[in-house]
Amino acid sequence: MSEQTIALVTGANKGIGYEIAAGLGTLGWRIGVGARDAERRETAVAKLRAGGVDAFGVPLDVTDDASVADAAGLIEESAGRLDVLVNNAGITGDPAQLPTTVDVTTVRAAVETNVIGVIRVTNAMLPLLRRSSSPRIVNMSSGVGSLTRQTTPGTDTGPISGAYAPSKTFLNAVTVQYAKELGDTNILINAACPGYCATDLNGFRGFRTPEQGAAIALRLATLPDDGPTGSFFDDEGEVPW
Repeated sequence: MSEQTIALVTGANKGIGYEIAAGLGTLGWRIGVGARDAERRETAVAKLRAGGVDAFGVPLDVTDDASVADAAGLIEESAGRLDVLVNNAGITGDPAQLPTTVDVTTVRAAVETNVIGVIRVTNAMLPLLRRSSSPRIVNMSSGVGSLTRQTTPGTDTGPISGAYAPSKTFLNAVTVQYAKELGDTNILINAACPGYCATDLNGFRGFRTPEQGAAIALRLATLPDDGPTGSFFDDEGEVPW
Protein backbone atom coordinates (compact mmCIF):
# COMPACT_ATOMS: atom_id res chain seq x y z
CA MET A 1 0.00 0.00 0.00
CA SER A 2 1.07 3.56 -0.69
CA GLU A 3 2.59 5.64 2.11
CA GLN A 4 0.67 8.63 0.76
CA THR A 5 -2.30 9.67 2.91
CA ILE A 6 -5.59 8.78 1.23
CA ALA A 7 -8.75 10.81 1.83
CA LEU A 8 -12.30 10.61 0.53
CA VAL A 9 -14.52 13.69 0.55
CA THR A 10 -18.19 13.17 -0.31
CA GLY A 11 -20.00 15.93 -2.18
CA ALA A 12 -16.62 17.29 -3.24
CA ASN A 13 -17.44 18.60 -6.68
CA LYS A 14 -18.35 22.09 -5.46
CA GLY A 15 -18.64 24.45 -2.51
CA ILE A 16 -17.24 23.50 0.88
CA GLY A 17 -16.57 19.92 -0.21
CA TYR A 18 -14.40 21.07 -3.08
CA GLU A 19 -12.45 23.39 -0.80
CA ILE A 20 -11.92 20.58 1.70
CA ALA A 21 -10.54 18.42 -1.10
CA ALA A 22 -8.32 21.27 -2.28
CA GLY A 23 -7.07 22.01 1.22
CA LEU A 24 -6.23 18.40 2.02
CA GLY A 25 -4.63 18.07 -1.38
CA THR A 26 -2.15 20.84 -0.60
CA LEU A 27 -0.79 18.56 2.13
CA GLY A 28 0.37 16.15 -0.55
CA TRP A 29 -2.49 13.74 0.10
CA ARG A 30 -4.28 11.72 -2.55
CA ILE A 31 -7.89 12.87 -2.64
CA GLY A 32 -10.95 10.93 -3.74
CA VAL A 33 -13.54 13.35 -5.07
CA GLY A 34 -16.89 11.76 -4.28
CA ALA A 35 -19.85 13.06 -6.27
CA ARG A 36 -22.98 11.82 -8.05
CA ASP A 37 -22.81 13.95 -11.18
CA ALA A 38 -20.13 12.57 -13.52
CA GLU A 39 -19.53 15.81 -15.43
CA ARG A 40 -19.21 17.97 -12.30
CA ARG A 41 -17.05 15.34 -10.63
CA GLU A 42 -14.57 15.13 -13.47
CA THR A 43 -14.52 18.91 -13.86
CA ALA A 44 -13.61 19.21 -10.17
CA VAL A 45 -10.93 16.53 -10.50
CA ALA A 46 -9.41 18.31 -13.50
CA LYS A 47 -9.40 21.64 -11.67
CA LEU A 48 -7.78 20.10 -8.59
CA ARG A 49 -5.14 18.39 -10.70
CA ALA A 50 -4.41 21.65 -12.49
CA GLY A 51 -3.73 23.11 -9.06
CA GLY A 52 -1.28 20.36 -8.22
CA VAL A 53 -3.58 18.09 -6.20
CA ASP A 54 -3.37 14.32 -6.65
CA ALA A 55 -7.11 13.86 -7.14
CA PHE A 56 -9.21 11.04 -8.53
CA GLY A 57 -12.93 10.75 -9.14
CA VAL A 58 -15.16 8.49 -7.06
CA PRO A 59 -18.69 7.99 -8.43
CA LEU A 60 -20.76 8.18 -5.28
CA ASP A 61 -24.42 8.62 -4.43
CA VAL A 62 -24.64 8.44 -0.63
CA THR A 63 -28.31 7.42 -0.83
CA ASP A 64 -27.60 4.30 -2.90
CA ASP A 65 -26.22 1.08 -1.38
CA ALA A 66 -24.71 -0.20 -4.61
CA SER A 67 -23.04 3.12 -5.40
CA VAL A 68 -21.45 3.29 -1.95
CA ALA A 69 -20.28 -0.33 -2.15
CA ASP A 70 -18.74 0.35 -5.57
CA ALA A 71 -16.98 3.43 -4.18
CA ALA A 72 -15.45 1.37 -1.38
CA GLY A 73 -14.33 -1.20 -3.92
CA LEU A 74 -12.74 1.47 -6.09
CA ILE A 75 -10.75 2.89 -3.17
CA GLU A 76 -9.67 -0.56 -2.04
CA GLU A 77 -8.48 -1.44 -5.52
CA SER A 78 -6.66 1.84 -6.12
CA ALA A 79 -5.27 2.58 -2.65
CA GLY A 80 -5.74 -0.45 -0.42
CA ARG A 81 -6.91 1.61 2.56
CA LEU A 82 -8.48 4.91 3.57
CA ASP A 83 -6.94 7.32 6.09
CA VAL A 84 -9.52 10.09 6.22
CA LEU A 85 -13.24 10.18 5.45
CA VAL A 86 -15.02 13.52 5.26
CA ASN A 87 -18.79 13.07 5.13
CA ASN A 88 -19.67 16.36 3.49
CA ALA A 89 -22.52 15.53 1.09
CA GLY A 90 -25.78 17.03 2.28
CA ILE A 91 -29.01 18.74 1.26
CA THR A 92 -31.26 21.38 2.80
CA GLY A 93 -34.45 20.20 1.09
CA ASP A 94 -37.54 22.19 0.22
CA PRO A 95 -37.39 25.67 1.81
CA ALA A 96 -40.91 25.29 3.20
CA GLN A 97 -40.02 23.65 6.49
CA LEU A 98 -42.35 24.90 9.20
CA PRO A 99 -42.88 21.78 11.35
CA THR A 100 -46.67 22.14 11.24
CA THR A 101 -46.83 22.17 7.45
CA VAL A 102 -43.63 20.53 6.19
CA ASP A 103 -44.07 17.75 3.66
CA VAL A 104 -42.85 14.53 5.25
CA THR A 105 -41.04 13.70 2.01
CA THR A 106 -38.84 16.74 2.65
CA VAL A 107 -38.01 15.43 6.12
CA ARG A 108 -37.37 11.95 4.78
CA ALA A 109 -35.06 13.23 2.03
CA ALA A 110 -33.02 15.32 4.49
CA VAL A 111 -32.55 12.38 6.85
CA GLU A 112 -31.80 9.97 4.02
CA THR A 113 -28.92 12.10 2.73
CA ASN A 114 -27.68 13.91 5.84
CA VAL A 115 -27.87 11.02 8.29
CA ILE A 116 -28.47 7.64 6.69
CA GLY A 117 -26.09 8.56 3.88
CA VAL A 118 -23.36 9.25 6.44
CA ILE A 119 -24.01 5.93 8.17
CA ARG A 120 -24.04 4.09 4.85
CA VAL A 121 -20.74 5.59 3.66
CA THR A 122 -19.02 5.35 7.04
CA ASN A 123 -19.85 1.68 7.48
CA ALA A 124 -18.75 0.85 3.96
CA MET A 125 -15.42 2.64 4.47
CA LEU A 126 -14.68 1.37 7.99
CA PRO A 127 -12.82 -1.76 6.85
CA LEU A 128 -10.51 0.47 4.82
CA LEU A 129 -10.15 3.00 7.65
CA ARG A 130 -9.17 0.22 10.06
CA ARG A 131 -6.12 -0.41 7.87
CA SER A 132 -4.86 3.14 8.50
CA SER A 133 -2.39 4.01 11.23
CA SER A 134 -4.24 7.27 12.03
CA PRO A 135 -7.81 7.11 10.72
CA ARG A 136 -10.03 10.16 10.97
CA ILE A 137 -13.71 10.71 10.22
CA VAL A 138 -15.18 14.20 9.91
CA ASN A 139 -18.95 14.64 9.70
CA MET A 140 -19.92 18.02 8.31
CA SER A 141 -22.75 19.21 10.53
CA SER A 142 -24.10 22.69 11.23
CA GLY A 143 -24.58 25.02 14.17
CA VAL A 144 -28.32 24.83 13.50
CA GLY A 145 -28.15 21.26 14.77
CA SER A 146 -27.10 22.46 18.23
CA LEU A 147 -30.04 22.14 20.62
CA THR A 148 -28.28 24.48 23.01
CA ARG A 149 -28.03 27.21 20.40
CA GLN A 150 -31.58 26.58 19.21
CA THR A 151 -32.93 27.08 22.74
CA THR A 152 -30.76 30.02 23.78
CA PRO A 153 -32.73 33.30 23.53
CA GLY A 154 -31.21 35.81 21.15
CA THR A 155 -29.13 33.25 19.26
CA ASP A 156 -29.56 33.43 15.49
CA THR A 157 -29.97 29.90 14.18
CA GLY A 158 -31.74 30.76 10.95
CA PRO A 159 -35.34 30.06 9.95
CA ILE A 160 -37.56 27.53 11.71
CA SER A 161 -36.78 24.14 10.25
CA GLY A 162 -38.64 20.86 10.48
CA ALA A 163 -36.21 18.95 8.29
CA TYR A 164 -32.70 20.31 7.78
CA ALA A 165 -31.87 21.47 11.32
CA PRO A 166 -33.24 18.30 12.98
CA SER A 167 -31.29 16.17 10.48
CA LYS A 168 -28.08 17.83 11.68
CA THR A 169 -29.06 17.24 15.32
CA PHE A 170 -29.60 13.59 14.37
CA LEU A 171 -26.19 13.53 12.68
CA ASN A 172 -24.55 14.93 15.81
CA ALA A 173 -26.16 12.19 17.91
CA VAL A 174 -24.98 9.52 15.48
CA THR A 175 -21.45 10.94 15.63
CA VAL A 176 -21.45 10.55 19.41
CA GLN A 177 -22.62 6.95 19.14
CA TYR A 178 -19.88 6.10 16.65
CA ALA A 179 -17.31 7.64 18.99
CA LYS A 180 -18.60 5.52 21.87
CA GLU A 181 -18.46 2.30 19.84
CA LEU A 182 -15.03 3.10 18.38
CA GLY A 183 -13.61 4.41 21.63
CA ASP A 184 -11.20 1.50 22.00
CA THR A 185 -9.81 1.97 18.48
CA ASN A 186 -7.51 4.58 16.95
CA ILE A 187 -10.34 6.05 14.87
CA LEU A 188 -11.18 9.64 15.79
CA ILE A 189 -14.61 10.88 14.66
CA ASN A 190 -15.95 14.40 15.16
CA ALA A 191 -18.63 16.75 13.84
CA ALA A 192 -17.74 20.06 12.22
CA CYS A 193 -19.67 23.29 11.78
CA PRO A 194 -18.41 25.31 8.79
CA GLY A 195 -20.45 28.40 9.62
CA TYR A 196 -22.87 30.17 7.31
CA CYS A 197 -21.04 29.94 3.99
CA ALA A 198 -22.15 31.27 0.62
CA THR A 199 -22.88 28.12 -1.39
CA ASP A 200 -25.63 26.98 -3.72
CA LEU A 201 -27.01 25.00 -0.76
CA ASN A 202 -28.37 28.29 0.62
CA GLY A 203 -28.63 30.33 -2.56
CA PHE A 204 -25.23 31.94 -1.82
CA ARG A 205 -26.71 33.94 1.07
CA GLY A 206 -23.96 33.05 3.54
CA PHE A 207 -21.35 35.56 4.71
CA ARG A 208 -18.40 33.14 4.86
CA THR A 209 -16.54 31.71 1.90
CA PRO A 210 -16.45 27.96 1.18
CA GLU A 211 -12.71 28.07 1.83
CA GLN A 212 -13.35 29.49 5.30
CA GLY A 213 -15.97 26.81 5.87
CA ALA A 214 -13.50 24.09 4.94
CA ALA A 215 -10.94 25.15 7.56
CA ILE A 216 -12.51 23.28 10.48
CA ALA A 217 -12.71 20.07 8.45
CA LEU A 218 -9.01 20.35 7.62
CA ARG A 219 -8.19 20.73 11.31
CA LEU A 220 -10.25 17.72 12.35
CA ALA A 221 -8.91 15.61 9.47
CA THR A 222 -5.35 16.22 10.67
CA LEU A 223 -5.81 15.74 14.41
CA PRO A 224 -2.91 14.18 16.31
CA ASP A 225 -3.37 10.65 17.68
CA ASP A 226 -4.27 12.04 21.12
CA GLY A 227 -6.85 14.42 19.64
CA PRO A 228 -10.52 14.60 20.65
CA THR A 229 -13.23 12.26 19.46
CA GLY A 230 -16.99 12.42 19.72
CA SER A 231 -17.06 16.22 19.84
CA PHE A 232 -18.46 19.11 17.80
CA PHE A 233 -16.26 21.99 16.64
CA ASP A 234 -16.23 25.20 14.65
CA ASP A 235 -13.42 27.69 14.06
CA GLU A 236 -13.82 29.14 17.53
CA GLY A 237 -13.64 25.84 19.38
CA GLU A 238 -16.10 23.33 20.77
CA VAL A 239 -19.77 23.82 19.89
CA PRO A 240 -22.38 22.94 22.54
CA TRP A 241 -24.69 20.08 21.70
